[in-house]
Amino acid sequence: MTESYFYEPARGHGLAHDPFNAIIGPRPIGWVSTQGADGSVNLAPYSFFNAFNYHPPIIGFSSIGAKDSLRNVRELGEFVWNLATRALAAQMNATCAMVPYGVDEFSLAGLAKAPARLVRPPRVAQSPVNFECRVADIVQLKTHAGRAVESWLVLGEVVGVHIAQGLLKNGEFDTFGAGIMLRAGGPSAYAVIMPESRFDMPRPQ
Repeated sequence: MTESYFYEPARGHGLAHDPFNAIIGPRPIGWVSTQGADGSVNLAPYSFFNAFNYHPPIIGFSSIGAKDSLRNVRELGEFVWNLATRALAAQMNATCAMVPYGVDEFSLAGLAKAPARLVRPPRVAQSPVNFECRVADIVQLKTHAGRAVESWLVLGEVVGVHIAQGLLKNGEFDTFGAGIMLRAGGPSAYAVIMPESRFDMPRPQ
């Protein structure tokens, strides 16, 4: 048996960087645009993000701390997920900035807004895929002992989808040609889905 490094998260990991989010990765990026009741717009990336259901399609992101996106989805009950690609890496990173509520991260990052069809928050015009979402649930996370954690899982039903025509090949989305960017471990690591990383395995019958 291979010797392993063991630690209990509650007691600390004892390493240079927390390995948890490096092991669960690379992770999809939840690049989420929201709008507040006052009309102000927010755009922020969340590295704890994924899809959770097919029909209806449900996606979710976790806000660690009560951030502006959480405030906005509570107020209007809507958000837009925008696909982060390698070509948009610098702009996505710019929207990580900790700025006061009401500062428009679209402008901060030099991004254009595109109107959504079914929800009020705008889409990132440069992003090749946008999911318009209505909030299905907001869940404050808890420990196994039932203690509330200062993190909230926001689940949204996808009610509208925008896909750049060039990424549809014979009726299939070109996952390996879209330049999809993922969050990896450590303080600054990212990865990109590349054609050479693909392999196929048919499901057992």
